Amino acid sequence: MGDQKVSLPPSWAERIAALRSGELTPVEPRLAATVVLLRDTPEGTAAYLLRRRATMAFAGGMYAFPGGGVDPRDGAVATGWAGPTAEEWGERLGCAPDTARAVVSAAVRETFEESGVLLAGADETSVVADVSGAEWRADRAALEAHELTFAEFLTRRGLVLRSDLLGGWARWITPEFEERRYDTWFFVAAVPDGQRTAEVPGEADRVEWLAPGAAVRRAESGEFLMLPPTITTLRELAPHPTTTDALAAARQRTVSPIMAEAWIEDGRAHVTWPGHPELTMRGGR
Repeated sequence: MGDQKVSLPPSWAERIAALRSGELTPVEPRLAATVVLLRDTPEGTAAYLLRRRATMAFAGGMYAFPGGGVDPRDGAVATGWAGPTAEEWGERLGCAPDTARAVVSAAVRETFEESGVLLAGADETSVVADVSGAEWRADRAALEAHELTFAEFLTRRGLVLRSDLLGGWARWITPEFEERRYDTWFFVAAVPDGQRTAEVPGEADRVEWLAPGAAVRRAESGEFLMLPPTITTLRELAPHPTTTDALAAARQRTVSPIMAEAWIEDGRAHVTWPGHPELTMRGGR
């Protein structure tokens, strides 16, 4: 897909101009994590997508992956941890070990809250099978309501977080002119054997399992609304026919921050993402 000449929200041009003139101070981005859940089908790999409710303050009405902001308490998961260490994840993700621990914990927690898939097991070689029962749903609700920390949940259940089941994929930072900003690490993971995604979560009104390429085509046709990081991640996953291939590809990727550049030229707002010219946006006059 080539450059897009699109009608950008009027507030974008105003905020970009204010940013360039020094009248706007960028909001500090909140740390976040998101996970692309994958499963193998006879037709190839399928990805799990949620459509966020239109009433959501951020990305309302858009298709996205399970994820959300890092809870300050996510970093408490120091014990009950299997797989690469926080130090190893810090090197992989380009951040301090404490930050990496919190981001990886948030990725696993948010995935459980929003999809019902839990990347944890009794030890470093196992994964819990069925987590769809009433008690598990109650735990998900307590986590989402911040009545229970993820560390407390793991301890009470006698589980260890399986950080080795995650593959680091990318890091996207919301543009400086946006009112709500996130510094988000993207991961990929296969749905463990015996587990299945749960009912539609509270922040979504629809879920879809789609081949990444099919999801991209729906976004390009306008049927699906997606933010640039979502559609780009799906484009990057499309060539990988199995979950094993996708996870192997994740190990080879460089996770570097990607943030849009924006400017005003001839009265029009321009937004582009370095390394992704296909995402270029040019507003009308």
